[in-house]
Order: sequence, then C-alpha cells, then structure tokens
Amino acid sequence: MLTYALRTLFRMGVTFLVIVTIVFFATRLSGNAVDFVIGEGMTTEDRDLLIQYYELDRPVLTQYFAFLRSFTDGQFGLSFIERRPVADMVLERIWPSTQLLLCAVTLTLLVSIPLGIVAAIWRKSWIGSAVMVVAFLGYAVPNFVIAILMVLAFSYWLNWLPVVGNGTALHFIMPTVALAGVLIAALTRFTRNAMLDVLGQDFMRTARAKGLPENMVIFKHGLRNAGITILSVIGLQVAGLAASGSVVIEAIFAWPGIGDLLVTSALRRDYPVLQFGVLTVALAVIVINAAVDLAYAWADPRLRHNVKG
Repeated sequence: MLTYALRTLFRMGVTFLVIVTIVFFATRLSGNAVDFVIGEGMTTEDRDLLIQYYELDRPVLTQYFAFLRSFTDGQFGLSFIERRPVADMVLERIWPSTQLLLCAVTLTLLVSIPLGIVAAIWRKSWIGSAVMVVAFLGYAVPNFVIAILMVLAFSYWLNWLPVVGNGTALHFIMPTVALAGVLIAALTRFTRNAMLDVLGQDFMRTARAKGLPENMVIFKHGLRNAGITILSVIGLQVAGLAASGSVVIEAIFAWPGIGDLLVTSALRRDYPVLQFGVLTVALAVIVINAAVDLAYAWADPRLRHNVKG
C-alpha cells in the first residue's frame, strides 16, 4: 500500500508540472494584457514602461522560469488589475467555492444513492422506470440550463429565492441544486447498475437463506460491495464539478468563488490571477483523484493484494 501511495504522489507531481506549463503558455495566447489594462490614449513610452514593469518584454522562457520561482514567495505575483498579491485574491475565493461544492456533493449522496437502490430493487416496477426517466432527463440537461430555469421560476416569477451572492442560507439553494443536478442523475444510474450486479451474486442469496432481514441484506451486504464502484464514480464526478461545473454556476449566480474569479480574470487578461486560479482548481482535481485512488485501493482487497504483489 505504501508503494502504491508513493506512485500516486509521483503521478500527482508530474501531472501538476505539466498543467503548470500548459497554463502558463496558454494564457499568453490570448494577447498582450497591457493593451487591455491600459486601453486607448496612453503614449508609447508609458506603454513600454508598463511592459517593463510587468516584465512582459522578457523572453517567454525567462517569464516561465520566473513564474515557477514565484511559487516560492507565497504570493504568486501581483494582479495586473487590482495590484494585490494573487495568493490573497485566490484565498478569499477558496472557501465559498468549497462550501458550494460540499453542499452539492452532500445533496447528491443523500438523493442519488437511495434513488439508485430503489431503481435497482423495483427495476420491473413503474417506480424503477420513473426514477430512471428522471435520471436520464437530468443527465441530458446541462447544469447552466437548470440554473437559468430556476432563476426564472423561483426568483423572477415567484420572487422566493435570491440570486446574487452567498449572504444567507437561501442563497445556497439554487446554486447547490443546479450544480448537483447532473451529478445526481449520473450517480443514480451508476448506483442502480452497481446494485444490479450485486443483487444477483451468490453471497446475497446466502444472506437471504440465513434468514437475515431484507434491509440488512440490501444495505449491509449489497450496498457495501457496490460501494467500491460507486466510490470511483463519485471521485470522477466530484473532480469534474471542481474542474468545470462550478465555473458556470458561480458565474450565473455571481458566487464569490474561484469560478467567478477565473471568468473575470480571463476577460481582463489578468495573467497572474488566471494562472494561479486555474492551478488551484487543477490541484484540487489532482488531490481528489489521488484520494479516490487511495480509498479505492484501501476498500478493494483485490487491489491491495495486487499492490503488495
């Protein structure tokens, strides 16, 4: 298990270095940030002074190594727009994004796993069919469409829920539901399929033959064995939400998180903020995937045996 963990950490480091390189060079393809910051009406001399101040006149490779060195000072450079350390700006946004992600994941687990079990047990009934119809519809509708429909219904027409910010508990309702919608649909389907694979196994028939209550058979023996597959799916889906799903939702609801910061910095061509914001999201995805890999290795005895061998 220790060898597997070390291999996972090594892959994390290599992946992060590759992402750092791609992010740095990709941000430069959007154009010169000084042209956007300055606007029209500035003399050529002043423009050159600002380019020198931000060190944008240096060779790209020199800027790249300077960018890598900025990881050591804890500030990751200064924002072109706000003239503040990038680390301070990003740290202000991490907790709101984390709150929204945790709420979405919690809602997903509370709804999708019971629905998946119901759909598997009553697969030949109208109840199972209705659950799967809802799951397929939810999977087909993008989260930004769900968000817009909810804003129209519950904010514009009914005036029940606030739209902008995260000041109260009511502000969490629509972003959480919109962010968790597709994830609930996907995890419901995977939970159903995992339970169907387990329900036909010999150990389930043995548990019933011993006279165990059906609830214990389903939850203790069935769900426990299906949980290995469900765990891997949860990791992939949560990583997807952290990488891209929250960006759109935060932009729609003006949520003061990393996603909203990424959109704003991209429009402003604020290279330092955009770079560090993307790297923060990438690091979160890498850590989530690594944690799921380790949890999967711990939960699956067969994988532990292969690692030891």
